[in-house]
Amino acid sequence: MKAIFLKEIRSFFGSAIAYLVIAVFLMLAGLFTFVFEGDYNVLNSGYADFTPFFNLCPWILMFLVPAVTMKSFSDEFRMGTIELLLTKPITHFQLLGGKLFAAFFLVLFALLPTIFYLFLIGNLAYEGNSLDSGSIIGSYAGLCFLILAFSSIGTFASTLSDNQIVSFIVGLLICFFMYFGFESLASYFGTFASTVEKIGMSAHFSSISRGVIDSRDLVYFISIGALFSVLTLFRLQAKIK
Repeated sequence: MKAIFLKEIRSFFGSAIAYLVIAVFLMLAGLFTFVFEGDYNVLNSGYADFTPFFNLCPWILMFLVPAVTMKSFSDEFRMGTIELLLTKPITHFQLLGGKLFAAFFLVLFALLPTIFYLFLIGNLAYEGNSLDSGSIIGSYAGLCFLILAFSSIGTFASTLSDNQIVSFIVGLLICFFMYFGFESLASYFGTFASTVEKIGMSAHFSSISRGVIDSRDLVYFISIGALFSVLTLFRLQAKIK
């Protein structure tokens, strides 16, 4: 797994992908948070609140993570190198783990510079109007779990086609549905609305973002990651047979 992880990291940083991902993420986050007028502009709120930024991040990650993962397996299938990889002493699980955690690490690395935004907002705040550290820690933790879930979905999508664009679109659609779909469908289920809403990621991310890290929310995100990882393994076995 370590060898695959390092190979993927070298591949990311050996091309323009890693730098493009980091630049696009920081540019979009910065523009919507500080420049563009709208609900996500932190400066418009009039007080030190980083919540708009965390509300914006799932939208950006929904596009960014599938863009990172779209080549994970689709490229291997297209170039016929998947069989070559499997001739090495690694299992399907190790192959998946290396690629999944490489994508997770890259997106997480892109998220790190946003800590600078915290210092910027903190310095702009009036005396006595400090940032809510509990909410910020919870929101960053929620983003980490969200990135892991999106990475597992994107990696699964990359096994569905040897075309990177198709993998990207499928990954984007699944991420969108898993995050917003159940929340939208909940209104049609009457007394079961709350239960249906909790099947989606949005409710669990919002819960963690409040600063209270509930084990049920953590189990949910880990379960989503595990589910799509299992589906990826099934797809690998079916493709290679």
